[in-house]
Amino acid sequence: MTEIRIGDRPVSKIKPLHGVGQPPMRGIDTSMFHYLTEAGIPFSRLHDVGGYFAGNLFVDIPNIFRDFDKDPKDPANYDFAFTDILVSGLIGAGTEPFFRLGVTIENYCTIRAYRIFPPADSLKWAMICEGIIRHYTEGWADGFRYNIRYWEIWNEPDNEIDPMENPMWRGTKEQFFELYDTAATYLKKCFPDLKIGGYGSCGFYALFNANAPGAANVGARYDYFMEFFLGFLDHIRSTGAPLDFFSWHSYGSIEGNRVCAHFARETLDKAGFTDTEIFCNEWNLEIGSKGTLYHAALVAAMMIAFTEVPLDGAMFYDAQWSVSDYGGLFNPLTKRPFPAYYAFAMFDRLYRLGDALPVTVFGAPGLYAAAASGGDSGALIISNTAGRAFRNVALSLPVERPLKRCREIYLNGLDAGMRDIEFKGNIGKNKVLLLEF
Repeated sequence: MTEIRIGDRPVSKIKPLHGVGQPPMRGIDTSMFHYLTEAGIPFSRLHDVGGYFAGNLFVDIPNIFRDFDKDPKDPANYDFAFTDILVSGLIGAGTEPFFRLGVTIENYCTIRAYRIFPPADSLKWAMICEGIIRHYTEGWADGFRYNIRYWEIWNEPDNEIDPMENPMWRGTKEQFFELYDTAATYLKKCFPDLKIGGYGSCGFYALFNANAPGAANVGARYDYFMEFFLGFLDHIRSTGAPLDFFSWHSYGSIEGNRVCAHFARETLDKAGFTDTEIFCNEWNLEIGSKGTLYHAALVAAMMIAFTEVPLDGAMFYDAQWSVSDYGGLFNPLTKRPFPAYYAFAMFDRLYRLGDALPVTVFGAPGLYAAAASGGDSGALIISNTAGRAFRNVALSLPVERPLKRCREIYLNGLDAGMRDIEFKGNIGKNKVLLLEF
């Protein structure tokens, strides 16, 4: 017998686990940002928006401050024009930018690298970052006073062992440690109330042995990710550099990502960084299945699983609608949502309710569920990734909380959406349900 049992006493708060990476934007067209609003997307991480179709106009330090030899205290030396459009569009949509200070990945760096070298002067680089932050949070240089809390130093500097093959950091790990140390220390003094952190770690795949989830990802490169992480913590612990948050990435399995989240928390705590927040700010699963109900079920299940591990937030990579393999939320031909988009809208219902309720699933491997309550309302998300349907599922709701509505994610040709159904205890293959009580 399959049973889903929901407790009535909150155990925690639902965290903002339904953030995204790049938003659905090409050029300066923000017309799809209403989808961010409608799904209640809390964060959009601004990484990789500087390349491909963006024309090297947005976000990246060399796009905003185009001549490193100039004075970072002079507003005339900054080019905020295009990034202003992006950032203001996100703020208007109710989505907070998670601002990555650094550069876009250079996937063809073995032919020639352009912007991924360590800055010639770490302190000057930090001063440029200061100008950018002041522009968006303090109104400097005809700027804004937006509530942008998180400022992330770099992305995946650990991407390859050999600097000549690394598409994100054409330098040694020690050079990165020095850049982070200098920049984080300087920026935290300038902005004590903002969150300064990094570094977009490539992740912890080396935790898995040959029989574990993500086993295809073991090897020397993945050992280096771990070496880099531990060395980074040793360095900033010795210098006292701030680490308000630590960010890591994973394209592994649901169960593998649980392991990674616990490892990150336990390792930070052992190193003395007990107050450091943790974000998995790049994740995706089985990207070849995008556009399907199966992918929607996987995405929903991952967010559900994230509610059970020590994470302060998460961001799916990503929400762009272009031809990227990773753009799993929008059809690049129709500019309409894929089924996975609606998993984010469903999760937002839990997030807005606020209080996580305990949920236990009995007799159904591959079935994931999470619930929340707020005031007189509650909601439950169920995702079936098991590869088969479940019949006669017993649903045990909190006392005196009758079921009032059930919705499912559907796909009909190219048309995806959510629709009301009657819940009769059946959960179909690849189905994601939102039940309100």
